[in-house]
Amino acid sequence: MRLSGRRILIGVTGGIAAYKIPELVRQLKAEGASVRLVMTEAAQSFVTALTLQTLSEEVVRTELVDPEQEFTMGHIELARWPDIILVAPATADFLSRLAGGGASDLLSSICLASRKPMAVAPAMNTVMWENAATQANMEKLKALGFLIWGPESGDLACGESGEGRMQQPQQLSENLVEHFSSGPLKDVRVMVTAGPTHEPIDPVRYIGNRSSGKMGFALAQAFAQAGAQVNLVSGPVDLATPAGVQRHDVETALQMHDQVLQLLDQCDLFAACAAVADYRVQEIAQQKIKKTDNELTLQLIKNPDILAEVAALDNAPYTLGFAAETQDVENLANKKRLAKNIDLIAANLVGADQGGFADDNNELLLLWDHGKLTLPMQPKTELAKALVEQVTRNYLLRK
Repeated sequence: MRLSGRRILIGVTGGIAAYKIPELVRQLKAEGASVRLVMTEAAQSFVTALTLQTLSEEVVRTELVDPEQEFTMGHIELARWPDIILVAPATADFLSRLAGGGASDLLSSICLASRKPMAVAPAMNTVMWENAATQANMEKLKALGFLIWGPESGDLACGESGEGRMQQPQQLSENLVEHFSSGPLKDVRVMVTAGPTHEPIDPVRYIGNRSSGKMGFALAQAFAQAGAQVNLVSGPVDLATPAGVQRHDVETALQMHDQVLQLLDQCDLFAACAAVADYRVQEIAQQKIKKTDNELTLQLIKNPDILAEVAALDNAPYTLGFAAETQDVENLANKKRLAKNIDLIAANLVGADQGGFADDNNELLLLWDHGKLTLPMQPKTELAKALVEQVTRNYLLRK
């Protein structure tokens, strides 16, 4: 399924082409996408919210102020949810509101409040489409970064023939597939390490840490959404594999080290997000150690430093490292960056009330040569996207 894991918000406005939206929803769901819909008041004259709710398996939103929804999924939440917003059909009136920055209803408010990519599928009479005002609005939207999909030429609902017909659901679905298959990191090969490692003591015990893998998995997903080919090397975690990502499961630091080295010839950018154990037990007991004495001594030996080893290669990929510190975050993280000779380090404070291991939220301080950026506390999925944006800029400048 080519849209597996993608989140698409469709805004339906009041044109006769709205009758095509149920088929579009069906196709997007068949491709694995999560689809939510917002309808203008006029759109509900052409297709019912119940039909779209049944097909999408999501509540269809129609009102800007909905007492039953506002606190759980208001227009700001809807603006942040999707990977892309598609307005289809996009009438001349709604295109005018978009171009002018209007926010008089739920759909226009969402569009104004969102930083996500937006596409419009114009649908109207030929004369309306060719009108100078409509064309001026289209130029404004192009300048604002909107994707313009259509219109097509053909028979129109008014009985005339010409340009103004909304693209067919199959074409809009293909447009979305193409949108997600391209990106600033298209053809770039990325490897991400994530999660903890477990260093066995005996057949039932191990040395580990509190890493949940959430940040690493969010990072792998963000890289894939930026168009990269992603290999994810993961320690033991209970997380679903992100869409479009090739996953390789390991348990110990040595296994992760070996897997990373095997994949290095497929790597242009290496992101070491895993919390790899610094030490392992020198001699692993073959049988369960019985509780007898009051004390137990374990001899530990150092594990290889995967990130430093990768960064030291003559043909090293671009390297992103992480530093989890309990104090003096910037100073300690920068020392780590310089000592390991990595391109960019993302540092965070652990042990605080919010952020760090297991939490769904985090904040990061990014440090690189002659550069520094603070990413504020936010969900790790959004944080990963912001981090990938900065890494992408730095990576492309280095090339």
